[in-house]
Amino acid sequence: MSIARANARRATGEGPITRMLLIGGALLFLGFFLLLPLISVFSEALKQGMGAFVDAIGTSDALAAIRLTLLIAAISVPLNVVFGVCASWAITKFRFPGKSLLITLIDLPFSVSPVVSGLIFVLLFGANGYFGPWLAANDLKIIFAVPGIVLATVFITFPFVARELIPLMMEQGKDDEEAAISLGANGIQTFWHVTLPNIRWGLLYGVLLCNARAMGEFGAVSVVSGHIRGLTNTMPLHVEILYNEYDFVGAFAVASLLAVLALVTLVIKSVLEWRYGVHGGAGH
Repeated sequence: MSIARANARRATGEGPITRMLLIGGALLFLGFFLLLPLISVFSEALKQGMGAFVDAIGTSDALAAIRLTLLIAAISVPLNVVFGVCASWAITKFRFPGKSLLITLIDLPFSVSPVVSGLIFVLLFGANGYFGPWLAANDLKIIFAVPGIVLATVFITFPFVARELIPLMMEQGKDDEEAAISLGANGIQTFWHVTLPNIRWGLLYGVLLCNARAMGEFGAVSVVSGHIRGLTNTMPLHVEILYNEYDFVGAFAVASLLAVLALVTLVIKSVLEWRYGVHGGAGH
């Protein structure tokens, strides 16, 4: 037995030099591609002092971009939560034709470029699109307006909640729900008192990732927004405009807010992973 364990250690273990090289390479990569850009963003944002930073954040266009970004996230995240929970419930608890197709469609935004996703909505709702003449006749505007930004953001972000919940609910099975129903609970009671407590940590994890992507989305939003300052510019688009105008302090000041969001997301993500992992993903 001791010989077998020694052979197993030799087969799977690495020498100290190899371990140091691997760990050092990983740390160097993270430092160069993550920490260095993050430090650069904050240093450029505060390059001319806190007063210039506050002035850049307090401009009317910057405040409008911040408000619009929060509005888009406030609309798209709850919609994706509803879709993600419903889709996960249907896929894991029931058998129906087209189940595999639904799972494939959920993964679609991961395989399509955000720019292409935005162009899809332009082709559908633009002035020369399929529904363009009808929208114009009824004085409705989707492209180059808030509804188009919401649609593009929802499309890009809707897999996050569902993709987090589907493996979790598959792992948990249907025993708890069947036991609750056998005791007289209806479907809604079973969901609120059995399913939701079991998936709450996974749901929070999916919401966190969905919100971070919604607030930081650039490609699809850039296509459908029209870049109208003060009206359809979200924070990433506003950063691009300021940078193109050589307003580096303003650009990095707004970018630093997105960086803060990323840091907060990482902290909460780590806490959820710790809580999620310690309790086996069941959330009990």
